[in-house]
Amino acid sequence: MTISLYFVRHGQTYLNKYHRIQGVIDSSLTEKGVNDALDAGERLSPIKFDAAYSSDLPRAIETGRLILSQNPSEVSQPTPLSGFRELNFGYWEGEDDVKTWHIIGGPRGVNSFHEMIAEYGIDKAEDIIAAADPYGDAERGQRFWERLLPAITEVTSKANDGDKILVATHGTLIRNVVSHFSDIPVNVSTKNGSVTKVDFDGKNYSVDYFNNVSKDV
Repeated sequence: MTISLYFVRHGQTYLNKYHRIQGVIDSSLTEKGVNDALDAGERLSPIKFDAAYSSDLPRAIETGRLILSQNPSEVSQPTPLSGFRELNFGYWEGEDDVKTWHIIGGPRGVNSFHEMIAEYGIDKAEDIIAAADPYGDAERGQRFWERLLPAITEVTSKANDGDKILVATHGTLIRNVVSHFSDIPVNVSTKNGSVTKVDFDGKNYSVDYFNNVSKDV
């Protein structure tokens, strides 16, 4: 048995363009972001999707719709699931990313989210960010995973053997999936429009590839 999940990071948004932290807050796709999604759709067009899902945030829904517009599937719109929503960065939402990671990580000798992940792992890095939130709204790593995993389980439980499923979602979420299901390093940015393939054999999940922007999907 094999069910294949194709996780795609949404196209570039205005907050991405301006290097602002974007988790549960949302902003529209830029022109480049629309093209990111269409390019992902073209690269994925040889794969006929049996189902499609997305985060419930507009940037991911729009990305899923644009991908499906390039696909031979009869599915035209992704089904939004809140479990695929991006990590909540709490107080840090919308802040300049370089400044924020320096404020949070600098006293520990790490000055970027990438460096925090490399040093501590993604769960602990998320815990550090949450601990620095004065309002206590940012999600800790375990809390994030506990809402994400049921969404993945829901999708695979509804699928049939051989199904190929699109999931239009977010960069930090995809890094969490890869980190939990493989030993692939995730201390690099998940590129806008990149494809990450995860296979499910009925018992276990495995990552076929991560952060792919090539034609070979």
